[in-house]
Amino acid sequence: MDDDPTVAEVVASYLDRAGFAVERVADGPSAVARAAAFRPDLVVLDLMLPGMDGLEVCRRIREGGPVPVVMLTARGDEDDRILGLEVGADDYVTKPFSPRELVLRVESVLRRAGSAPAPGPWLRSGPLALDPAARRATRDGTELPLTIREFDLLAFFLRQPGRVLGREELMRRVWGWEFGDLSTVTVHVRRLREKIEDDPARPRLISTVWGVGYRFDPPEGAPSGGDGAAEDDAAGPDGGAVAGAGGGYGDSAPGAPSAGPAPAGTGASRADDASRPGAATGTAPESPPGTGAGTDSVRQPEGGRGGGSGA
Repeated sequence: MDDDPTVAEVVASYLDRAGFAVERVADGPSAVARAAAFRPDLVVLDLMLPGMDGLEVCRRIREGGPVPVVMLTARGDEDDRILGLEVGADDYVTKPFSPRELVLRVESVLRRAGSAPAPGPWLRSGPLALDPAARRATRDGTELPLTIREFDLLAFFLRQPGRVLGREELMRRVWGWEFGDLSTVTVHVRRLREKIEDDPARPRLISTVWGVGYRFDPPEGAPSGGDGAAEDDAAGPDGGAVAGAGGGYGDSAPGAPSAGPAPAGTGASRADDASRPGAATGTAPESPPGTGAGTDSVRQPEGGRGGGSGA
């Protein structure tokens, strides 16, 4: 979804060449209507759209069901990135960006969203219960409206009770990224607390270990983890490296190192399921100045790769 026809054309062209079916929309209201009718597998959404901003578009699309969203934000605008993650975006790309980096991000999010259900029993701790196979989570029997990343993050915590987990490790094991903006982890932990804690301002389940990271503390006397759940099960399906905007944010692991924004020209390899799935060093065609506005929705063709709709 993009109001700039040049940017929309470039983004749609790269997604199309990567094997996605793309639809384009140029304004916010049209994006909401088209997403409701088309039900894309993924949406690439610019924050700046006429008629309705990208944050509101994201909220309304998510009301219709769990659709993965990749946000496009202005470089260095941390507030926009944080807001995008808080309304439920799964990832973001800062502009101007390399179109091949965008394709890489789309592939990574779709791999996670469409990955095979994890085998194994339910994960339980106190009031919380997760069914990894059905990707269903409940608290005191009431279903929790978790996003893809929130579910994976909670499952990882439940499999690692009492262990302090740094944001770098969470990003690597849950997101599958070697590098990225650590504020992504902070925002998702905050959103997860809002859904599972009695008092998110005074969390008792997910504690902050200052200067290090987070720890999941099972309620006293409550069994934690799944029967025979292995630690390796917690690793996400993505093991790849994805470059992102650097800089930590929030209340955990202050001063933790992170990578700076990926330069234009970062290449995306088709061998995205190798030892560093989804990422490769290469030379990408130079993206036009200002590339990075809009929304593309991605739909996966039958039996194969994802496709998308672009706006």
